[in-house]
Amino acid sequence: MSSLLYHVHRPTQVKEIVGAKDVAPKIAIEKNMRSLRLHGFNVAPVADHLESRKAILVNSDVSIILSAPTAKKVEYFYKNADCDEMIFIHKGSGKLRTFLGTIEFAYGDYLLIPRGMIYTLEFDSADNRHFIVESHHPLYTPKRYRNWFGQLLEHSPYCERDIRRPKDLETHDAKGDFRMLIKKQGMLHEMIYATHPFDVVGWDGYNYPYAFSIHDFEPITGRVHQPPPVHQTFETKAFVVCSFCPRLYDYHPLSIPAPYNHSNIDSDEVLYYVDGDFMSRNDVAAGHISLHPAGIPHGPHPGAMERSIGKTKTDELAVMVDTFKPLQITEEALKIDDGKYYKSWLE
Repeated sequence: MSSLLYHVHRPTQVKEIVGAKDVAPKIAIEKNMRSLRLHGFNVAPVADHLESRKAILVNSDVSIILSAPTAKKVEYFYKNADCDEMIFIHKGSGKLRTFLGTIEFAYGDYLLIPRGMIYTLEFDSADNRHFIVESHHPLYTPKRYRNWFGQLLEHSPYCERDIRRPKDLETHDAKGDFRMLIKKQGMLHEMIYATHPFDVVGWDGYNYPYAFSIHDFEPITGRVHQPPPVHQTFETKAFVVCSFCPRLYDYHPLSIPAPYNHSNIDSDEVLYYVDGDFMSRNDVAAGHISLHPAGIPHGPHPGAMERSIGKTKTDELAVMVDTFKPLQITEEALKIDDGKYYKSWLE
């Protein structure tokens, strides 16, 4: 997909290359076969929204990142030249300002930012928590929910009216010294541009950032247990993103609402717990992250299956990322790992 942008000034005027710093994650465990529970809210807040990003799980396709920025705004503009970004807003609200317009965001929003977009984030308060996915592949709506023309079908769990596009285009006709940070190949490059990056007077096309709220995801339910693909929200050729939202449980009279034990042979499963009551787990809270690597089975904790019988609905809210390549564990992840989650299925 592409868009055409119409600028006041040539967007090529670099006055100075200040330098670059290495921001590649430090890998602690390259080949992992241990289930982990990470306490995401233990990631310390940092003022700058880029400096606050801590990569916890990575492979050659994707980086899964936690962030807790406190500064309401920064004095630079940012571009990710390598990856599309998905920023899930767990806490806080504010504005995503881009050179294609502004998107207001709040709790529960997914922000989808294609690579190459110039943007900055502004926050309404210092209390912000983000779950971020950087993808080396474009993020799309699930193919099975689209017709030949690309329109979302009626049985899709969301549709086009739920997608919020940029509005209130800013056009700055200004020359000066404008600080730009560009991420490429694990390096953060700093440059000074001669004109304001937000000098677009108009644009058209299909490549643009947008927001979608997890609260607008309409779950697909059934008489018996529905497998995780019904929760799919976005896809790439390397991983999928699913939204677990408040929904009715299976309504067959003999159903057991808790999911069955299962093995993910084709993917590592990452579950980010957002809010509510997580029926299949005994000891998880908002901000926790579980990793279940491919090759070993997992399922409800002891007692969870029995507790689920007779329940009619769940109020859980969670984001899942299933990667088709194994995930590596970073040094930042080990700082917030409880070290004992893999034993939590013992009777």
